[in-house]
Amino acid sequence: MTPEFGAAPEAGAREPADGPGALASRTPHVPKFAQVRRLHPFRRRPGSIRRHYAIMFVTVSFLFVSTLGVTVDMLIEKNVAAEAIGRTQQVATEWSARIRAGRIPGVIPATGGVNLIEVLDPRGRVVDASRAAHGGRLSMFRPPADNRVQSFTQTSRNGGPLILTAVRVAPTRDSLYVYAGLLESYLLSDNRLEIDTAVCGAVLLLIETWVAWNLGGQILRPVESIRVSMAKITSGDLSLRVPVPSGDDEVATLAGAVNDTLARLEIMTQRQRRFASDVSHELRTPIAGMRARLEEAVLYPGDTDPRETIKDALSTADHLEAVVDDLLVLSRLRSADPPPRAPVNLGHLVAEVAASRTGRFPVHIEVSPGVRTRASRVQLIRVVENLLANAQRHAASRITVTVTAADGQAVVTLTDDGAGIAPKDRERVFDRFVRLDDARRRDPKGSGLGLAISREVADAHGGTLRVEDSTKGARFVLRLPLLPDDDVPGGPR
Repeated sequence: MTPEFGAAPEAGAREPADGPGALASRTPHVPKFAQVRRLHPFRRRPGSIRRHYAIMFVTVSFLFVSTLGVTVDMLIEKNVAAEAIGRTQQVATEWSARIRAGRIPGVIPATGGVNLIEVLDPRGRVVDASRAAHGGRLSMFRPPADNRVQSFTQTSRNGGPLILTAVRVAPTRDSLYVYAGLLESYLLSDNRLEIDTAVCGAVLLLIETWVAWNLGGQILRPVESIRVSMAKITSGDLSLRVPVPSGDDEVATLAGAVNDTLARLEIMTQRQRRFASDVSHELRTPIAGMRARLEEAVLYPGDTDPRETIKDALSTADHLEAVVDDLLVLSRLRSADPPPRAPVNLGHLVAEVAASRTGRFPVHIEVSPGVRTRASRVQLIRVVENLLANAQRHAASRITVTVTAADGQAVVTLTDDGAGIAPKDRERVFDRFVRLDDARRRDPKGSGLGLAISREVADAHGGTLRVEDSTKGARFVLRLPLLPDDDVPGGPR
């Protein structure tokens, strides 16, 4: 029985010795996902692009609006203060001129929108003042004789900011002093301008946030539609496509690329399924035949010849091996990296392949000198062998191979005098496991992959392999890019 956590060990029980395994034995097992979570405690889920876009837009807008608001505040304060100083200077100098001319009324009227006007004698006593200025002196400041006009800001008797201009009427010691003042405007008092600007900026930021959020949603709506459509696509049904928005922007380009990828994936999946079906069909028949022969030999040992049974099984195994080898070649042509390519003399290659093969009929070769291409020699040998094997299987008495150059292409033409191929079957013979009735009759154990492999090799080298018209028999034409003499090592030959 396992003791509870925190209980004393039973009598006679031995504690684990200290050592490398002691700590592990005492440490409780931690699941792998828990360890990952502890190693990354601050890992967050991916955020919304819409939210990131809105935050970025609002941040930039906030910096712009703040800078704009500060600049506008400074310009307004500067303009309002300059205007007030200009008005007070104009009024103060005007009344200074009137005093020098001896025209000063008993009560000074408001002039130019300035209602705080006051005249003091050298001792600081009020000589005359406007109605708004009665009740005390506006300022104790005295402009010196060498700078008789000065503007400044001070606190008014009511505690508010006051803009004043003081003018010394004459440079003498007994000169009078004229003061003209204006209370600061509503915008400049109590930080009212800053508050109003901040309120306007906040409202503008709210509007921009709303616009950015809705604009981001509108921009990402097609992306959401693409995501929903992609979620509906499964491996069982690849016929669905994502909606492509109107226009030619990046989202439309993305949707078009996704649909192109889905189309290629659908084609590849269909090919794989058809290929798997064809492979299973082609392999099932020989395997079933071999199994039947072996079961017959086991069930009726006295009625069957073991040697013949083994020979038939080996022949079937050879056929299966040939099919598997051809399937491996096709798979490598599609998925593996292309083999290194080098200049190949097609005339020499065709002659070597024809000389290495033995058949019922001779092969007549007509070669134009200097026809070369850049290709994999091993793969081209496989193509020529497949074409020659097909011609020898169907020819009646003669096989002709020509190697020429035409229109910048190296052309290999292989013609036999057999029954030929009907126009409706000229493309079908290049499909995998497709074998016409005449081919099945002449070679029942063929795999039906030779021509498919040959076309795959031609396509991989930028060439073509087709069945063209012929007066008699079948005519296979292989076209490959011609290698100029300048690209051949050693120069033209």
